[in-house]
Amino acid sequence: MQHSPTSPKPAPDPSRRAAPDRGRTLLGPALTLIHTGQAPTRSALTKALDVTRATAGAVTGELEALGLITVDSRPAGGGRGRPSHRLAVDPAGPVVVAGQIHSDGFSVALAGLGGLLEPPVHRPLPAATDPVRMLRAVAQTGAELARATTRRCLGAALALPNPVTEPDGTALAALHFAWPSGTPVADLYDVEVRRADHGPHAPAALPSFVANDANLGALAEYRHGAGRGARHLLLVSSGHRGVGGALVIDGKLHTGSAGLALEVGHLTVDPQGRLCQCGNRGCLNSETDPNALFAAAGLTPDPARPLLDQARELTRAAAHDPRARAAVDHVIDRLGLGLAGVANILNPDRVVLSGLHKDLWEADPDRLRAVVAERCLWGRSGRVPIVGAALEHGALVGAAELAWLPYLADPQAVAAD
Repeated sequence: MQHSPTSPKPAPDPSRRAAPDRGRTLLGPALTLIHTGQAPTRSALTKALDVTRATAGAVTGELEALGLITVDSRPAGGGRGRPSHRLAVDPAGPVVVAGQIHSDGFSVALAGLGGLLEPPVHRPLPAATDPVRMLRAVAQTGAELARATTRRCLGAALALPNPVTEPDGTALAALHFAWPSGTPVADLYDVEVRRADHGPHAPAALPSFVANDANLGALAEYRHGAGRGARHLLLVSSGHRGVGGALVIDGKLHTGSAGLALEVGHLTVDPQGRLCQCGNRGCLNSETDPNALFAAAGLTPDPARPLLDQARELTRAAAHDPRARAAVDHVIDRLGLGLAGVANILNPDRVVLSGLHKDLWEADPDRLRAVVAERCLWGRSGRVPIVGAALEHGALVGAAELAWLPYLADPQAVAAD
């Protein structure tokens, strides 16, 4: 039957949509499930996507043809029913460059799908720490790693130790390096990434991204670490200096109206405490980071060694050194006050501690839980599980997640680059 241009056409029947077309729309969700370990077999993928075995087979076949996953036909498991093919990210597949700037250096690594990092390269800060030369040093180091691999490089992302606005990508309150407020870090990093030679396996215009390190660490823990399965995940971390926080709600970062939410480091835990770089006193930032631990112990760290490494050593010394024990107790109490205050507002179902905060929690988990329970309404009813981070380089893994996002949304984009 023919229809005139003015007569309405019958609505298409979704069940009659061509299988290849439907399969293409499922590529992103399928790759994300495999990437995050939620679909280790084809039967698990079939169930998660709510599709037929034939559709799941077509989807995995296309992802394999794109060089993103491997499909092992050897049966997985020994249970009843039809054996299922095993699915995994391709260890020889493409990579992205993940970078992180610390207050006393920077780290860069190549990262494949699945949250898998190649060994990171750690380098000291350049002699001049203005934004251009700092970002150039990171971009050039990433390019060196990309040129040294035979795997395709598809993007670059950088974790920064300061707030980064969305969507314009400017750095606010870059206190560690005295960068001007509003420095356009996303644009500057993009220029340096495009100038760097990433070798023959990378597109001419390598896409780049920047974000706050705590936000990226939280995203990494949610997808690949201690935050798996949480609905409202709060991450609090102290790295080389200062304190960061981030919240993941139902799989998405809560970054506020402009990307600046969850700056928990500037929550006051002692009005008479140490002066913070922001100008206030007693911020979580200045009461629970590595410098605060050394100050509580009455000690001075060695400027020639990474501050975080020394703080971790001091925390471990609490097992036999009374001075270190007193310092650790003092900082744990301040950390507990901060966690209780944030938990009272956000009511998370899991708190993940990383960096030095993980070490402090491991040094005396009962003390930290007791402080949180005493000061937190939800803590008194035992509803604030506190766990240590599972990832050794969470912010780097998170930076990789940021660089992978376009390809997780559209896996076929890897073929276009």
